[in-house]
Amino acid sequence: MNLPDVPSTSSEDRLVPTDDTSFAEVLSDFERQRARELPPATRQGSVISIRGDQVMVDIGRKTEGVLNADHVRDRAGHIKVQPGDTVTVTITGRDPDGYYLLSTATVVTPRDWAALEKAFAAKAVISGVVEEAIKGGLRVDVGVRAFLPASRSGARDADGLAALVGQQIRCRITKLDVADEDVVVDRRSVIEEEETRVRQERFETLKEGDVVTGVVESLAEYGAFVDLGGFDGLLHIGDMAWHRVSKPEEVVQTGDSIQVRILKIDPAAHKLSLGLKQLSADPWLEAAGRFPEGSRVRGTVSRVTDFGAFVELEPGIEGLIHVSEMSWSKKARKPADMVRPGEIVEVAVLGVNASERRISLGLKQTLGDPWQEAARKYPPGTIVEGSVTNLAKFGAFVEIEEGIEGMVHIADIQGEKRLSHPKDVLAVGRKVRAVVLELDQARRRLKLGMRQLDPSDADEYIDEHRAGDLVSGRIVEIAGGQAKVELGQGVFGHTRITEPIETSVPALAPGNDLASLTALLSSKWKSGGAPAEGRSEAPRQGQIRQFRIRSLDAAGKQIELELAG
Repeated sequence: MNLPDVPSTSSEDRLVPTDDTSFAEVLSDFERQRARELPPATRQGSVISIRGDQVMVDIGRKTEGVLNADHVRDRAGHIKVQPGDTVTVTITGRDPDGYYLLSTATVVTPRDWAALEKAFAAKAVISGVVEEAIKGGLRVDVGVRAFLPASRSGARDADGLAALVGQQIRCRITKLDVADEDVVVDRRSVIEEEETRVRQERFETLKEGDVVTGVVESLAEYGAFVDLGGFDGLLHIGDMAWHRVSKPEEVVQTGDSIQVRILKIDPAAHKLSLGLKQLSADPWLEAAGRFPEGSRVRGTVSRVTDFGAFVELEPGIEGLIHVSEMSWSKKARKPADMVRPGEIVEVAVLGVNASERRISLGLKQTLGDPWQEAARKYPPGTIVEGSVTNLAKFGAFVEIEEGIEGMVHIADIQGEKRLSHPKDVLAVGRKVRAVVLELDQARRRLKLGMRQLDPSDADEYIDEHRAGDLVSGRIVEIAGGQAKVELGQGVFGHTRITEPIETSVPALAPGNDLASLTALLSSKWKSGGAPAEGRSEAPRQGQIRQFRIRSLDAAGKQIELELAG
């Protein structure tokens, strides 16, 4: 604007209207004079040094200015200026240390009411100087006196408001009444817009994979919010460490300065996902080598579930002991009955799947397989005791020690009568005695019998006789040089046949039936004698002969005989 010539007189003289001047002309002259006296808000400065995120600038005053480095970064995040470079800056205020605060945004200082009206209509940012604190806010010289409400000053408290006195600020006119010379300005909206612009420029320089420094602003149950300089990123609890983290405060605290990696950027929502554990090597990359299948390792039980227990082998590496791998016993047991969180256990590595981050562990494998000693400890004929663990229609299962379970077939439970179901005489948890009938170590099977322990006719017969005794018996079967001899009701012995065998079976004499023959044999058993006519005959099926007892085996219920005549 063209300024009129001003006589060389004092300021007071120039403000006194004369006959040839109007009040409006005097006011306009004052505004132009004031504009000359105020230092311009926008000026050229020279970069002195760069200190972290601060650029020190010589603006031609006794005190240097401080320019935030975000104002002079390129899209890659690099500072574009070097010491000695010239920059155009605007003074926005002073910091607590007395340095001028600078911005690269340009502002203007209105020179008259017309300029104020133009700035008001354009909602432009203008420059002004805070003159004094008054009731409810500040008085600001923006070419004319304007009022800045405390709530729109950008100051947080009374001390911050007082610190603005004498400072040059950037503001926007929110009310302009020329007639009443009423001007109201707003500094807060300008500051917020500037902060938003700087944040957006800074946000646009970031890319996924960048490592940035921030300050933990707050903690939540699911993670931590990190201030990266005007905008926050979320550090999820799952990305804090390779090991399991129960609470965010186990890793970070509010106020901590930390380095994080940017995992994901959502430009539309202006959100950042951050990671802390990604700054260290993934322990699973070497898991297969460190924990080979078949090896034994020690670890700490981290948590117990219904299906098993998780064991931390090292920070970031957890394996699972499935409930089926906790005990050799088939008896249903809860994992919580076997191990507890915090307990140190030795486990066997059953399998490693590093791609799925899984390790299968076994606890029972470190306790020793009881079946390895089963053949030695439980040969057929061994009498054992155990508890009934399960009942099925075909029999009962009995645990005789941890991991060793045998089955008693329904036919071997009792001898008196046939059962319809084992539950008729047995119950889960009942203690029983049984004899080992068969053992198959390869198939991990053990056949037991209970009725075999009940006293029988054979037991009584063996108990009443000794080796060398002469007894009578009826040959009931001859095969392969062996004869099966019935010695009494349900009592049988065996003998070798060396004499010629007569294969025909003589018919019973007329009038003699099977009952009569049985009575006759019974009489001979009691007398210990044999029919004289049978002594010279060859052994044949159905023949009654006299035998001598060679040996008696009470445990196996075996009677060995030899022909006595």
